[in-house]
Amino acid sequence: MSELITSPNVTDPDGIYEELVGLCAGLSPDEVARTYARLLLMLINHIGDAQAVREAIALAAQPTGRQEA
Repeated sequence: MSELITSPNVTDPDGIYEELVGLCAGLSPDEVARTYARLLLMLINHIGDAQAVREAIALAAQPTGRQEA
């Protein structure tokens, strides 16, 4: 469908970051992993574009999280 957006594209990134950090405050490492997995699956479902998700997976697999030249 569409190309994955990799440039900053969220309002209030600092606030979102704080909420993400707070989401797992006080959880065990296993609980953190499960919580992040649930969040990831919810966002993948919301995106609904399998090609964009596959592109994100490929980029995330890179050590820098960026496309290789």
